[in-house]
Amino acid sequence: MSFAENLKQLPGISHLAALQLLDAEDGSLVATVENQPGQTGSLAVYNHLAQHFGVINAEAAKKGLELYAEHAADARAHPGKHPNVDRLLKLIEEPRKLRVKPVFLVD
Repeated sequence: MSFAENLKQLPGISHLAALQLLDAEDGSLVATVENQPGQTGSLAVYNHLAQHFGVINAEAAKKGLELYAEHAADARAHPGKHPNVDRLLKLIEEPRKLRVKPVFLVD
């Protein structure tokens, strides 16, 4: 399936402003994936991985790459073009864990 088709299968993210990715060892902020154009797909993928795996680790990263579909291949061919995919590739190469802290929208 394509990335767009995979996104249709994932839980909604309308309640999220962002996800903060924290190093599981020291709690430092590694990255923030925001609910804004160009990142909403990544927000949905990372949210799904956090819900399913509890943390983003090598196993979760492999599943994430499957969800990214054609974007994973493009990221491998063009490092830096897809930073949220690059992060998953790096987690497989250099295993570590990222905790995910949701930032909820405030009404």
